[in-house]
Amino acid sequence: MSGKRYPEDFKIEAVRQVTDRGYKVSEVASRLGVTVKSLGNPPEN
Repeated sequence: MSGKRYPEDFKIEAVRQVTDRGYKVSEVASRLGVTVKSLGNPPEN
């Protein structure tokens, strides 16, 4: 199953918002217009 691919810098910034700035995954997902699952689950290879 292939989903939408995001640029590396987009993914890094999303992670930083959670890990460095302390936002909830759900807040970041909502703000960026992606699902919580897409932020919370690593991609399958």
